[in-house]
Amino acid sequence: MRLFVAVYPPAAAVADLTAQVARLRIGRMATSGTDVRLADPADAHLTLAFLGEVDAGRLTDVESALGIAAETFRGGRAGSPVLRLGGGGSFGQGRFTVLWVDVHGEVDALGVLARLVRIGLRRGRLPHDEKPFRPHLTIARPGDRVDGADVAADREALHDYLGPPWPATELVLVRSHQGPRPTHDRLAAWPI
Repeated sequence: MRLFVAVYPPAAAVADLTAQVARLRIGRMATSGTDVRLADPADAHLTLAFLGEVDAGRLTDVESALGIAAETFRGGRAGSPVLRLGGGGSFGQGRFTVLWVDVHGEVDALGVLARLVRIGLRRGRLPHDEKPFRPHLTIARPGDRVDGADVAADREALHDYLGPPWPATELVLVRSHQGPRPTHDRLAAWPI
C-alpha cells in the first residue's frame, strides 16, 4: 500500500483557500473546462513524510512509529502549532509543473514534528523519503496544459494571499490510490 503522513487544515481554512484558487487564472480555466488538475479540496494536506509502497504486514510498525512521534511532540509543547496558508509558488517544468501555497505561523514546530516522524520511521527500518522538509500545500498540477505566463501570474497573485490561522491538531496516516482521479483514505490519526 502507498502511504504518507500528513497534517490536514480544517474545513474553514480549505474553504478560504478554495475561494482564492477560484480567483486565480487556473481556477477560471478549470471553470471553463481546461484540465488544470486542481487539487481536490477534500484532500488538501501538508505532507510530513512520504513512505511510498509499504507491505500491509508492516502497518502496525508504521502506526507505532507515528504514535510515538505524536506523543513525543505533544510532550514537548503546550498546545498545537498554529499555522496559516499563504503566499505560494511553483516548482517543476513543463508537464511536471506544480502550483502550491506556502505555510506560515509555527512552521518550526511543524518541522520538529516531521523530524520526529522520520526518526521513528528510520528506527523502525520503514521506507520513507529523505527529501528536506518543505511545508506546502499543492493546489494544482497544471503541467504544460497551462501557459507558463499564467502560472507565473498565479504565483504572483498568491503572494498577496494569507488565509485564516488554524491549529494543527492531529497527525494522520494516509493511504493514497493513484490513477486519473487519485483518492486518499485516512487510516489512523493521533492528536498533536
